[in-house]
Amino acid sequence: MPRLAYGWVMTPTDPAPDPAMEMNAETSAETGAGASPSAPSGSKGERPGHGVLPDGEQASPEDADEAIPSPERAEVPESAGAPEGTPVEHRSALALAAMASIAVRGLDPARLALPQLDSAHLRVVGVIDTRGRHWEVHEALDDLTGAELVAEAEVLRRIGRVVDGGLLSFDVPRPAGFLRRNGACIQVRSHMAGRPINLMSLHPGPGLSAGLGKALGELHELPTAVVSEAGMPVHDANEVRGSWLALLDEAASTGKVPSSVLSRWEQALEDAALWRFRPVVVHGDMAAENVLTAGGTVVAMSGFGQAHVGDPAEDLAWIYSSAPLDCLDSIESAYDLARSEGVDRHLRDRAELVSEMSLARWLLHGVHSEDESVTRDAVAMLEDLADQVGDDPIVDHHEPRLASVPTDSALQAAGEMEAVTSEVPTPLRAVPRPEE
Repeated sequence: MPRLAYGWVMTPTDPAPDPAMEMNAETSAETGAGASPSAPSGSKGERPGHGVLPDGEQASPEDADEAIPSPERAEVPESAGAPEGTPVEHRSALALAAMASIAVRGLDPARLALPQLDSAHLRVVGVIDTRGRHWEVHEALDDLTGAELVAEAEVLRRIGRVVDGGLLSFDVPRPAGFLRRNGACIQVRSHMAGRPINLMSLHPGPGLSAGLGKALGELHELPTAVVSEAGMPVHDANEVRGSWLALLDEAASTGKVPSSVLSRWEQALEDAALWRFRPVVVHGDMAAENVLTAGGTVVAMSGFGQAHVGDPAEDLAWIYSSAPLDCLDSIESAYDLARSEGVDRHLRDRAELVSEMSLARWLLHGVHSEDESVTRDAVAMLEDLADQVGDDPIVDHHEPRLASVPTDSALQAAGEMEAVTSEVPTPLRAVPRPEE
């Protein structure tokens, strides 16, 4: 019988379009939605909240842009920052666009554009300037998000230099300016053109499936200093494993995780062979909206706020849990070719464990926040997982489908992951894994 892997990703729900996006139909064809800061826009089809529309959808005139008054008319406050802890006032999209002109020299905003995102922690506004360049203005709504914007900016700058050196086949957003004013924390960055990848539309072979594997392999080949010297977390294999063990113990203490699932996870965590891997640069928030495609290839990655050095399985968990089974060979082969020393034999097993134990994080979030709806949701998912996997272990000790990494005495056994998020996990369908 095929084994099953239950997976999901943590994604915020899509926001409703901003009322400020009532735009002039005559200007939509002129500006489009996919321009980079270095060239006039020439593409259409962006989705509010993520900057792009799914394949096949087109932007309507109402999704175009709105003329922006000059910064003087926007009356951006000139006062110093507000005291720490002061609630962030709600600024209009026009006000944020005007503030962008202060943060970036030479940015003369002409009209609003997509994306338009308004969440509890972050507000994002797209802006087209008078030179046709497409920008994104990110406003942090709390101190933690502001700190993440600053840290992510340094990671993006360092990866951008690698891109400019021709060592990556995809681009990343380029931070252009930062502004703290009257309690506001504003970052301006380039807008990345492209559409979010649709894993379920992948086909086996050399097309986008191989392109995805190649892009992820290139990311994991980056020097770890790109992330570590930017001040992002660094975890060795021992720390990774130890973090998962601590999570297992805490989840077990709730009495809400099926015993068969606990046993399955415990066996995997106790298998030292599973935790022999070289830490790599990890994206940390792999999701469709953070992998942009055009012309059948991956053209950009974004969302590096959770980047760190750690287990590559964390990024691959999303792919293994949601990509079509017949595409996995193409993805894995391209990924392996992009890795200079191949990959470890238990990468897929750890990716499956990462995917499953994310439910334990969701359960603990519900318990800690005393949110009964979240707790019930997590318990239902865990029971569903128990029904799917039965008594099957995660590790079958079969011959690996991916190339193995040579034994290295410096490799250690263990693991860690980032703290629980408050975003609701979007369940993905259970993925049958073929017999090895």
